[in-house]
Amino acid sequence: MAMLDHMTDTPTHWVFGYGSLIWNPGFPYLSAQQGLLRGAHRSLSIVSHHHRGTVELPGLVFGLVRGGSCRGMVFEVADSKWTDVRAYLQEREQVTAVYRDAMRPVRLADGRTVSALAFLVDERHEQFAGGLTLDQQLAMVRAGIGLSGRNIDYVLNTARHLQELGIHDRPLMALAALLEQQAA
Repeated sequence: MAMLDHMTDTPTHWVFGYGSLIWNPGFPYLSAQQGLLRGAHRSLSIVSHHHRGTVELPGLVFGLVRGGSCRGMVFEVADSKWTDVRAYLQEREQVTAVYRDAMRPVRLADGRTVSALAFLVDERHEQFAGGLTLDQQLAMVRAGIGLSGRNIDYVLNTARHLQELGIHDRPLMALAALLEQQAA
């Protein structure tokens, strides 16, 4: 569902980013600002056989898991670009159909609430690994290397960008601190 751009009264769409979309959206957008999505939280709980790992040495990527809330970035996309952006996101995010794409209300930093495309974890999918211990996460992140690069870079980039935005994600920051200690 398109919203109206408050500056031009033309239809726009919104995308909620909570992981690598924050620092590498890969699509054209009109504006970006922080937003809060309620009803799901960021979790390093998706086994990656493609972007950040392989079948032999899987990595881990973020997903939105039921419960809680998540702060991230919300990108406004022009209606004229929406079809291409949706196709790009489908190809990027749905390699193994581990996510359900859904429109969810997101409260923007400017006070508005918009309906944004979000990628929620399908917790029944075989790649969902919601019960991993911190040690298991560390081992997988250290070992994972996929088509999009090293898993450790993905996790540390996300942590660094969240920190720069003033978003504190306690489990991610704890994992990032351990990864940085061991890399030093």
